[in-house]
Amino acid sequence: MLETDLDERRGSLLVRHGKGGRRREIGMDAWGWEQLRPWLAARTELPIGPLFCVIDGPTRGRAWSGAAVRFELHRLAMQAEVRRRFAPHQLRHAHAVELAHEGVALNIIERQLGHANLGTTSIYLQGIDTEEIIATVHGRRGPMMSATAGLRL
Repeated sequence: MLETDLDERRGSLLVRHGKGGRRREIGMDAWGWEQLRPWLAARTELPIGPLFCVIDGPTRGRAWSGAAVRFELHRLAMQAEVRRRFAPHQLRHAHAVELAHEGVALNIIERQLGHANLGTTSIYLQGIDTEEIIATVHGRRGPMMSATAGLRL
């Protein structure tokens, strides 16, 4: 990803090589931009190159590899005493669940994640726990018509 792939004015960023090698534009909220701004400021002090890069050593300014990202997240999870295995891909699942909690339509979540079909997206949403499902159903209003309306008894 390059800085030119970011459009804060529109609240979007370009994913050049997403799922299945497809290119797509996705949204990023104000909180995401707020988190990214300090890095964008620091990035100007490094050699020209990809947005997410190595920050020190002989490969300074070069692309940060997927393996290095996984290693760093694993290290940080251990430091934070996270007991479960953690992988960057889990952040995609968490993002999908958060969007669903906020009432975002399933087809919008599908497009944000770059899925080709809703079946894949629904697998991501299996992270919604049973207690939440029960609470949601209990919180619903009653039906507008009687269950026996229109039936001959």
